[in-house]
Amino acid sequence: MFSKKTVKVKNIFIGGEHEIVIQSMTNTDTLDISSTLNQINNLYELGAQLIRVSVRSLDDIESFRIICASSKVPLCADIHFDYRVAVESIKAGASKIRLNPGNIGAEWKVREVVNTAREYGVPIRIGVNSGSIKKEFSHLEGYKALAESCLEELRILESMEFGDVVLSLKSSDAMETYNANLYVAGKVDYPMHLGVTEAGVWEDSIILSSAGIGSLLFNKIGDTIRVSISGDPLQEVTAAKKMLTLLGYLKGPRVIACPTCARTQIDVADLAEKVKIMTAEIHQQITIAVMGCVVNGPGEAKDADIAIAGSGGAGVIFVKGKIVKKVERSNLEKELMDEIQKMIYGR
Repeated sequence: MFSKKTVKVKNIFIGGEHEIVIQSMTNTDTLDISSTLNQINNLYELGAQLIRVSVRSLDDIESFRIICASSKVPLCADIHFDYRVAVESIKAGASKIRLNPGNIGAEWKVREVVNTAREYGVPIRIGVNSGSIKKEFSHLEGYKALAESCLEELRILESMEFGDVVLSLKSSDAMETYNANLYVAGKVDYPMHLGVTEAGVWEDSIILSSAGIGSLLFNKIGDTIRVSISGDPLQEVTAAKKMLTLLGYLKGPRVIACPTCARTQIDVADLAEKVKIMTAEIHQQITIAVMGCVVNGPGEAKDADIAIAGSGGAGVIFVKGKIVKKVERSNLEKELMDEIQKMIYGR
């Protein structure tokens, strides 16, 4: 979304004027074709646009070939160390590969991968994390060592006149991730994949990823993201979609709600949760506010498209900051949803 350069991954475009791409990664055994395809399909249905699959050795190639042929979404082969696995993954149908050129070995091996990628029109994602910093940069400050390692890997590909590249710099530290990406983005203009690696389970990952990814997006850095969460990868896609929607990079409903206090006249949390469920399938930009009282409600919700504020035993509905009706408590959900439907669908 923010880089000038665009990379095409099958039918997906990363960078340029294109929207931020949501990624995830399978955690099934690649040899288990059925389970892997089932997870890929579930991720795709939820909103993943590009999915990474580990191809650990040449033993995985045949199953990966079948998975690629059956997948509804472009697949990125995750490669480490063995150049043959990278070459065969491309031939097997990978739409993109992720590797560190530096850990592939001799230059002729890297060149073999690059030549195959060029022949098949497959981009390469340079994936560098805090565990793969090159020794010559280990004396530098953490984020700078990470950044210079990435730039050195990039030089290897550029020396072979290969520029179909996406850069990825990840640390388990959100600040280090932020600084490393900021450093590299100031020196080169390639599409960048964002994420905080090893971010942990649900709550921890959401906090770290929001800080690391969100801060970079606000600085106009980042073209594709993955919210790394330990466990079910479906959670990653849910979190990524919600993050992009709430930050304004993806169209969808945003439900804002007051934190409540002694003046609260309605069950804000319950109503807000119900509104989120009722609007989950909406793919248009709309902000809905649920406010507990009429003291601050009108002022705080004035920028919302539709708002409801508690008033005694009832509620007041606002559209574009203006009161349109007062409704009884028993009709709050129905009347609010009617106004939402009217705004979205004109009915």
